[in-house]
Amino acid sequence: MRNSLFRRSRRRLLALLGTAALALTGAVALPGTAQAANILPNPGLESGALSPWSCTGNLGSVVSSPVHGGTKALAGAVSSSDIAKCSQTVSVQPNTAYTLSGWVRGSYVYLGVDGGASTWASSPSAYSRLSVGFTTGASQTSATIYVHGWYAQGTYYADDISLDGPGGGGSDTQAPSVPGSLRSTAKTSSSVSLAWNAATDNVGVTAYDIYSGSSQVLSVSGTSATVSGLSASTAYTFTVRARDAAGNTSAVSNSVSVTTDAGGGGGTGFKQAAPYLYLGWGDPPSATSVMSATGIKWFTMAFILSSGGCNPAWDGSRPLTGGNDQSVINSIRSAGGDIVPSIGGWSGNKLGPNCATPEALAGAYQRVIDAYGLKAIDVDIENTDEFENAVVQDRILNALKIVKVNNPGLRTIITFGTTTTGPTYWGNRLIDQAKALGADIDVFTIMPFDFGGGADMYGNTVNATEGLKNKLKSAFGWDDATAYAHIGISGMNGLSDQQELTSPATWTQIRDWANSHHIARLAFWSVNRDRPCPGGGVVSNCSGISQSNWQFTSITAGFTG
Repeated sequence: MRNSLFRRSRRRLLALLGTAALALTGAVALPGTAQAANILPNPGLESGALSPWSCTGNLGSVVSSPVHGGTKALAGAVSSSDIAKCSQTVSVQPNTAYTLSGWVRGSYVYLGVDGGASTWASSPSAYSRLSVGFTTGASQTSATIYVHGWYAQGTYYADDISLDGPGGGGSDTQAPSVPGSLRSTAKTSSSVSLAWNAATDNVGVTAYDIYSGSSQVLSVSGTSATVSGLSASTAYTFTVRARDAAGNTSAVSNSVSVTTDAGGGGGTGFKQAAPYLYLGWGDPPSATSVMSATGIKWFTMAFILSSGGCNPAWDGSRPLTGGNDQSVINSIRSAGGDIVPSIGGWSGNKLGPNCATPEALAGAYQRVIDAYGLKAIDVDIENTDEFENAVVQDRILNALKIVKVNNPGLRTIITFGTTTTGPTYWGNRLIDQAKALGADIDVFTIMPFDFGGGADMYGNTVNATEGLKNKLKSAFGWDDATAYAHIGISGMNGLSDQQELTSPATWTQIRDWANSHHIARLAFWSVNRDRPCPGGGVVSNCSGISQSNWQFTSITAGFTG
C-alpha cells in the first residue's frame, strides 16, 4: 500500500537422493473378474474435506488451486522436520495386482504403499503423473497408500490419486448398471455441468467417476457434477462410470461432447473482496476470528519483498513456508477462505529492481505461487524504484506474462496510485505497456487516497475509477462493462496519513458503487486498523475514528461485483 507510515521495510537433499531409488515392481494385468476401478475414497479431495486421508503433523489441507482435475486438491505443507505424509488405508484382496497412480506437483513428491513400492517426481511448476504397480501378499487384506513431500522443500500438491484393482471383501463381483442419459445441463467459458440417470447395483452404487476423454477428472456420489478449470472455446467429450464399494465399475455411459463458451465477454469473471492483513506489525488480529465475525473470505497478505537479490520472503526476512505466515494462511484456508499475496509496496527492498531479467523475476513469483498453490497474485507497484521506472515496469509486466502462461487460471493483479481524475503519467504508461507487451493483466487496482486533507473520498474515488475505466477502454478497445470488470479499488479505512477521512458510511457508498458497476476487486488498508480509536491519530492498530470492530471488513464482505 502507498503509505510509508504503515510499512517496514537444500537441507537433507543428499539424504533424499540417497533414499529415492526405491525398488519398483512392474505393473501386472488386473484380474478379469471385475473391471479395473479406483477403490480409493475421496481420490481427488472433491468432498472438500481430508477424510479418509490422514496427514502427519496436521500439515495436510484441501485447496482449490492448483488442481489437476475437478475443483479440489491435497496440499501438504512440509516443514524442516515433517514430510507431511498423507495416507489412507483401504481393503484389498490377497495375492492380487494393483496399480497406484496420481498427479503431483512440487519439489520431491513421493507416492507409494507402506511396506512396498513407491516412486517420486520433482515438478515444482506443473502437475506430473506418477504410477507404480504392486502385488498384495498371500494373506493381505488391507493396504495403506501415501503421498508425501520432503523436508524443507516447500508445499506439495496431489490430486486424482487412483488405486486400480478389485476392492476387498472378495464376494461381490457384480458391476453396477450403466449410468443413463448423460447430458450437459450448463456451461461457461471454464466449466461444464453434467447430469445422468442413476445406476443400480446388487449392493449399492457408491460413486460415479467422470472422464474427459480417457482421463478421470472427477468422482462424485450424486448424479450430477460440474467439471471446472476448462479452457474457453474448447471441445470436450465426457463419459461416466458407476462404481460400488467392492471396486466393481460399470461399462462406460454414452458420451456427450460440449464446447465451452468463448472467454472475455464482460471481463474475466474474477471477483474478490480482500482487505489487507499484515503480520509484520499492528497487533495482527486472528484471521479466522475476523472471518467468523464478518463473513470475509479473502485477505490480501502483505508483503513479499526481497531477502537479498532475487529471493522472495515475507517482509524480506521471514521464510515463505514453515513460519507464522504459513500457519495463518493454513488456518484461513481451513476456514473456507484464501489469500492473495501483495508483492512489493511503497517501501522496502523489492523484487522488481533486484531481479535482473523478466525470467528471473518470474522465477521469484513462481516460488511464491508454488509455496501456496495460489489462485492470484498482486504486485503492488509504487515509488520511484518500480512504478516510476520504465525498465522495472516492463520487467514486472513481462514477468507476469510468463507466470500467466506457466500457471493456467492464475489471476494477475497490479496495484498502483492514482490522481483524483485517473492514472498519472506512470499509470497510463503501465496500462499502455500492459497492452503492448501482451501481459494479460486481469485486474488494474488503484489506490484512491493521499489526495490531501479534506478530500471528498467518495467523489474522488468514483472520479479516479472512471478515469481508469476510460483509459482501459482507450488502451484495449473494451466497452464499459469489460473495462469495469478489470478494475479494482483499494482504499484506506478511517484516517489516512494526510488526514483524509473515510468513514464506514463513505466506505459503504464506495462498496455499493463498486457493486453497481461490477468491478473486479475491493480492498482496503488494513484489517489491522479496522478497530476504533476516536482521536487516536494515524496508527498501525486502529483507524483513528469511532467505529465498531471489523466494521470496514464487514462492509467489504458485502462486495459481490
